Amino acid sequence: MIIRTDFPYGTTHEDVRIPLPDGVELYARIWRPVTDEPVPALLEYLPYRLTDWTAPRDQQRHPWYAGHGYASVRVDVRGHGCSGGRPGDEYDARELADGVAVVEWLAAQPWCTGSVGMFGISWGGFNSLQIAALAPEPLKAIVTVCSTDDRYDNDVHYMGGSVLAVDMHAWAATMLAFASRPPDPRFVGDDWRRQWLDRLEAVEPLVHTWLSHQTRDAYWRHGSVCEDYTAVRAAVLAVGGWHDPYRDTVLRLVEHLPSARVRGLIGPWSHQYPDRGLPPGPAIGFLQETLRWWDHWLKGADNGVMDEPLLRTWISDSHPPATVYDELPGRWVGEKAWPSASVIPVPYVFQGAPVDVASPQHTGLDAGRFFPFGNDADLPPDQREEDAKSACFEFPVGREEPVEILGRPSVTLRLRLDVPYGQVIARLCDVAPDGSSTLVTRGALNLSARRGRDRALPWPVGSYEDVTFELNGIGHAFAPGHRIRLAVSSAYWPWIWPRAGSEVGWTLDPAGSALTLPVRAGSAADGGIVFEAPEQAEPLGVVFPATLDEPRPERLVVRDVARGTWRLEVDPRYGGTRVFPDGLEYSEDAEEVYEIQDADALSARTFSRWRIRLHRPELGWDARVETRSEIRCDEGGFLTSNEVVCREGDEVVFHRTWERRLPRAAG
Repeated sequence: MIIRTDFPYGTTHEDVRIPLPDGVELYARIWRPVTDEPVPALLEYLPYRLTDWTAPRDQQRHPWYAGHGYASVRVDVRGHGCSGGRPGDEYDARELADGVAVVEWLAAQPWCTGSVGMFGISWGGFNSLQIAALAPEPLKAIVTVCSTDDRYDNDVHYMGGSVLAVDMHAWAATMLAFASRPPDPRFVGDDWRRQWLDRLEAVEPLVHTWLSHQTRDAYWRHGSVCEDYTAVRAAVLAVGGWHDPYRDTVLRLVEHLPSARVRGLIGPWSHQYPDRGLPPGPAIGFLQETLRWWDHWLKGADNGVMDEPLLRTWISDSHPPATVYDELPGRWVGEKAWPSASVIPVPYVFQGAPVDVASPQHTGLDAGRFFPFGNDADLPPDQREEDAKSACFEFPVGREEPVEILGRPSVTLRLRLDVPYGQVIARLCDVAPDGSSTLVTRGALNLSARRGRDRALPWPVGSYEDVTFELNGIGHAFAPGHRIRLAVSSAYWPWIWPRAGSEVGWTLDPAGSALTLPVRAGSAADGGIVFEAPEQAEPLGVVFPATLDEPRPERLVVRDVARGTWRLEVDPRYGGTRVFPDGLEYSEDAEEVYEIQDADALSARTFSRWRIRLHRPELGWDARVETRSEIRCDEGGFLTSNEVVCREGDEVVFHRTWERRLPRAAG
């Protein structure tokens, strides 16, 4: 990583409050170049607290943009951080309307040219894309990283029509804790406590809403740009990583947006900005790449950025299974159009007699983390244990040439069920000559969603039907002498929440089943794709105190032999304890538990606990948040339990519990 200290412009920064039409003010930090000339503005808009939680990351990029002639602005969403108002649902209409108002406010400032860009990763990438679909006139371009255009079928709540147990639960629990954090008195003054208590009165576990909408309905269509791509008028640079769950959005955006104002970039990365150097690499000079985008669309520079291939992507070579890679082997390739004429669907037809598949309920414990962040235990280990619980179909790779794929594989399966409900999970693996099995990509289908995600249709018991579904997109080259393995299972815990009765599985008839791979033959746009080395502004100088405590394992599997129970214990490793240069001591600790018994879908249980402390010794300020979240399920519905306890010092200032029963209509 190159740390940049000299820039074309000197920089300055200030904290301001941006007024909204209803009188609420949003807290903002603005870095600007030292110049008398107006400049374009760049906006990053998040609920994650600019004064502490994202401050280290903000310091890496906002001053860098300011040093290159942009006003770079970080704003906290209403009801979060030091902004006024009460928190709401993610990406709700108020959040997006507030975002439009901020864009218009920035454009109207005397130091702004009137041209605005938006950027962000994850939440900030989501609302950049969603606000672009509202088309405020000043918004000329966005950079959306690790985001989605489909809030139902490509987010943290549902996968293939099934409840995504691992992140439906974990993200709802995380946001319950995050929304309960107080404003900081150093920035809001003595009114912090009143604001905190008012904010807490509005906090509601988001899982109540998410589990109340188990099919694709109007709730999920809101904010899903895939409903109308023509609404997006701004230029879009869409960025993802092959180890990020949102990567398919990049493929859809470059397919559906006009090629004159969209470009896509997919690297080997996890759910991180591509310049941070977190596994898997290689990292790139992402800030420089985005600067080219801003200079073209916000300053009118003729810099060749639109001469790049429509889609630039990394294709990984075969590699042994591991839970972390510093860098993956492979190369950059380019496609001038998407779908690409150089990518041809090639069917691989199954062979053999019908096979009964009733996977143990703990199949999926080696799935890895749904959101890899670059930690040591994020990625799936050797898949041989999972493959042994699945029906496997193999296809040899010739001895001379690799089989290179780019895009979304698909499977067609002829299935018979003897119960009305079930799910099917397909994993594509690269099997080396030594037998090791590396997960390449995967997909899932709730069989009640086989006719569409907007409905739930029971299976006609005792009948065969053909179902087809896509796996997540990938760029991968299967090496000569390896085997392509498709492993199909009827369970995948804790990713897919099972339905009562689905333990019996289903019968798969190979005669009507096939895997279709997007085989790539090469492209004239492959050559010459290079990126600069990553660089950032000077770091913030946050201190991470050493601790005598032995860290918990990131992912620990525990088997209770007598009960037949499997338990996955997860430490998400979000940040631990850190001390900021302004004196704030910020601590957080989270743990997640996913539990299931071998032959009982109704034994599935998720549990999370969060502890957060914000402490300013010089102000005598000590605020603590503790939350507990749990989900269970019976034949009729989901049972959720949530608790929030907030303290100022040793005094409990807020305590609330929620118990809900939410009917299981689908999911």
